[in-house]
Amino acid sequence: MPQNVIEIHGLTKIYTMGEVEVRALAGLDLVVDSGEFLAVMGPSGSGKSTLMNILGCLDRPTAGSYLLDGVDVSKLDRDERAVIRNAKIGFVFQSFNLLARTSAVENVELPLIYGDLGWSRAERHQAAMHALDRVGLKGRENSHPSQLSGGQQQRVAIARALVTEPAMLLADEPTGNLDSRTSEEIMGIFQKLNDSGKTVVLITHEPDIAQHARRVVTVRDGIIQHDEKVEQHRVDLRGIPPPVAPVAAEATR
Repeated sequence: MPQNVIEIHGLTKIYTMGEVEVRALAGLDLVVDSGEFLAVMGPSGSGKSTLMNILGCLDRPTAGSYLLDGVDVSKLDRDERAVIRNAKIGFVFQSFNLLARTSAVENVELPLIYGDLGWSRAERHQAAMHALDRVGLKGRENSHPSQLSGGQQQRVAIARALVTEPAMLLADEPTGNLDSRTSEEIMGIFQKLNDSGKTVVLITHEPDIAQHARRVVTVRDGIIQHDEKVEQHRVDLRGIPPPVAPVAAEATR
């Protein structure tokens, strides 16, 4: 793996609204090394969301270059970006985006099916089971989302992001739908994964959540205003009691 998972130079994004041009990104430069835990912050209109969309290969810049794990993705078309996105990025969103009538292990298997990666059914199942074990859900593989707490559902989403062994995890406000105790639990999972060598990029507007990272970048007016190493707030997962899962109606019939 290249030393730099993300290498961005002169990144510019201009949106045209009628006769008006809006410069969302104004020549932004950013390098993220393999194994970093980076938080990206910024107020509304700062360009943070535009940066996230480009980092996630959901959009491409107007100008500038973006290398993801050594691949220049800034000039790729939509289909080519989709291939890179599935292979190199694991997404975790604020809403868990789990299929309600599908078990945890089947939800985690989905990227391996949609990506047409040539895995056998047994290989997909084994990889999904391992990913769930990594996020502390061993024994809940056959549970449906309605049988899991919010924190457990987010763990399933993280396992789904991990299952393809991507170059980085891109987490967009992953604790936005969770209470403070469960938010700590989820950030502890990200720290544990980062400790094992996984590159994590976190998008957040909450300073206390950003403090769980090792480096914080603040975006304003389409450029990086601050970029600093921070004293990481560590989460001891052993000190967090396991959440009580809700009892699904279908399970009590």
